[in-house]
Amino acid sequence: MARIQLMSIRWRTMSCFILIFFLLGRSVFAQAGPTGPIKSTETWIQLPTAKADGDIPKFRSLPGNHAFWDRPNLLLFSGVALFRGLDYASTRNFQARGREEVLLAQDVVNNSAAFAGVEAAGAVTSVGISYLFHRTGHHKMERWLSIGHISVAAFGVGWNYSLKTARPAVPR
Repeated sequence: MARIQLMSIRWRTMSCFILIFFLLGRSVFAQAGPTGPIKSTETWIQLPTAKADGDIPKFRSLPGNHAFWDRPNLLLFSGVALFRGLDYASTRNFQARGREEVLLAQDVVNNSAAFAGVEAAGAVTSVGISYLFHRTGHHKMERWLSIGHISVAAFGVGWNYSLKTARPAVPR
């Protein structure tokens, strides 16, 4: 029975990851450059515009170009950190109810500082990968990575709180 339940959890986890990669994959194709020859008005890098004598060159902004620490990114990164914290709390809650973590080693999860470090490292890694997407011009992927991270963490939190207590009833 326990093996069937573990296989069911693995199946759900794998299905969730496949769904996320499918959604992210569609966004990658949306980031593709123009298929034909590049015209002078279509630029994928910042080129100086024509300047008059003595003028400082001005740069054209790219479509979708934005500052990395703009309001939407700050909200998304805050959401990632919030849901990583909720994941920590929900994992501690279901451990107190007699359940065991399936995705991480028990040595890490049972060590409070190590588990908090893993959660913090997950949030920082998400911001770092978003920054790489930002620097390479994949602005939709930059946002969708955080949205996907929040979605997966929210699913995990809900799943952790929905698990039934595994401790046997105390006889009276």
